[in-house]
Amino acid sequence: MVLCITEKPSVGKDIAQILGASTRRDGYFEGNGYCVTWTFGHLCTLKEPADYTPDWKRWAMAYLPMIPPRFGIKLIDSPSIKRQFETIRRLILQCDEIINCGDAGQEGELIQRWVMQKAGCNKPVKRLWISSLTDEAIREGFRNLRPEKDLEPLYLAGLCRAIGDWVLGLNATRLYSLKYGARGQVLSIGRVQTPTLALVVNRQLEIENFKPKDYWELKTLYRDTLFSATGKSFDSEEKGKDVVEKLKEFPLEVTDVSKKGGKEAPPRLFDLTSLQVECNKKLNLGAEDTLRTIQSLYEKKVTTYPRVDTTYLTDDMYGKCGGILNSLKDYQMLMVPLRGKKLRKSKKVFDNSKVTDHHAIIPTGQPLPEGLSANERNVFNLIALRFISVFFPDCSFEQTVVNAKVDKTNFKATGKVILDPGWKTVYAGERKGDDSEKEEKEDEGGAVLPHFEKGESGPHSPRLVKKTTQPPKYYTEGTLLKAMETAGASVDDEDLREALKANGIGRPSTRAAIIEILYKRGYIVKERKSLRATPAALELISLIKEELLKSAKLTGIWEGKLRLIEQQQYSPTEFIDAIKEMISEITLSVMRDNSNRRIVAEQKTDTPADKKEQPKKRAKKGTAKTKGANDAGGEAEKDSGI
Repeated sequence: MVLCITEKPSVGKDIAQILGASTRRDGYFEGNGYCVTWTFGHLCTLKEPADYTPDWKRWAMAYLPMIPPRFGIKLIDSPSIKRQFETIRRLILQCDEIINCGDAGQEGELIQRWVMQKAGCNKPVKRLWISSLTDEAIREGFRNLRPEKDLEPLYLAGLCRAIGDWVLGLNATRLYSLKYGARGQVLSIGRVQTPTLALVVNRQLEIENFKPKDYWELKTLYRDTLFSATGKSFDSEEKGKDVVEKLKEFPLEVTDVSKKGGKEAPPRLFDLTSLQVECNKKLNLGAEDTLRTIQSLYEKKVTTYPRVDTTYLTDDMYGKCGGILNSLKDYQMLMVPLRGKKLRKSKKVFDNSKVTDHHAIIPTGQPLPEGLSANERNVFNLIALRFISVFFPDCSFEQTVVNAKVDKTNFKATGKVILDPGWKTVYAGERKGDDSEKEEKEDEGGAVLPHFEKGESGPHSPRLVKKTTQPPKYYTEGTLLKAMETAGASVDDEDLREALKANGIGRPSTRAAIIEILYKRGYIVKERKSLRATPAALELISLIKEELLKSAKLTGIWEGKLRLIEQQQYSPTEFIDAIKEMISEITLSVMRDNSNRRIVAEQKTDTPADKKEQPKKRAKKGTAKTKGANDAGGEAEKDSGI
């Protein structure tokens, strides 16, 4: 008997139907030589501190840092999880072979392997690796099962991430809570959440400390066209007025007229982060709402695997794209210009070297089911339009630059004329979002200029235009996601953004959850679309002196090492040892602080992790207790491997 273990009951049902395992049992399907069962996401987790030693149940400085000699896993303490785990363990004992059908990603690999480790699995294991849940994709995946050892580096990277988060998060949270928390206050610290919070805090401080300055730009109107002086501005109106009066005495002379053609490529296909950014901008959807929506579309088989960090497709996908385009029944009028032509194949879309586990998010070609929510329809629409647009020609335009001078002062006017809108026709009827005004103006590229001849001259009307320096904008969820992806660097260029992904903080699948954690911890609040840091967050970031704990750039370097572990180019042991060394140094540094500062943060709600890892009551001797958890399996724990 072959046992298939999926990550969700709904996926298990789909796979069972395709395999012919049609008999429903308690917690699994069977038939045709197969059993198909499932987890509910995470069934196992790393042991809690108290599982290693009773001393670590108490929150006390004397026990920090807590570093187990070897990490172990345990079942999550839940009756339904225990029951399903027993089903899985019994089926593992009975089967001849296992097919790991977990979500095809780092987290999915970790979830399934922990369950098999906990169950004492010693059966041969193969891996189903698919990018969509269509029947065709599942069948193709079963025809091309991968050896389990091929995914070992992915598992090790996920394991290092979990252990690193445990070592840094649990120790630093206890350390800062005991040292700086007022009246038993828990101050949550995390390997990714704290640098992310620091981004919000630093931006807010930059805005609050910003001192606007007035300045005056020199412009002049000639033949109904406004020319701007190049490199000419004044810090006082009086200085500018003198120049304006002087220039009135001289005519404007056109010194050069140049026209240059240009092209603008279609925007890249979506990865998860860019989709979340676009949904925040166009649909006002939060990051978590977008992730929930695209996950639902994936499970309904109409879009591909969502938790991806690439904007490319593999070359072999090219042959399938025509069929996918033809399947988009509601968009056929948009695709009239593509009819009868060979589909465009751009290196910015199809590139095997830019795809590791999964390709960009695109439609699968399956018809849309009835009853989609408004959010599901809107998100699918963004994905469909983006997919269609990459097969259209570049937008071509002509840029005109007119240089002129008045006496010894140089002026310039620019304009852009769209010659062929190309891919922009796909978006011609799309409603702009709230944040698109600047983008729209940039697309227009300025006014269309009248015809100018080199050497012509005539009267003009010089003037001063008052401007004021502007502070940076508060982060929105969308712009914060982009900042996390680029480790805090402000990047609009898509090629540079791709290059910086290797050292972004967090993973595409976890960034939305990190933002949600910051809300729950009482560290950030939303005012309209802007994210604001609370007083507790401002105070917390100000007292953290260890740059490794709050620097997005340095945290991004750790993320880069996790990627290298996936690629077998960096040692998992070295990564964990570096985290252990860092928490030891941070602990000593915080203990030496004699400032006696205290912080209160109002948490909105408790997550399950909060309930397990927070003090019930501050004891008289400055200690605190946590709710312990016993091994739900009632047996010796399995080691996690590091």
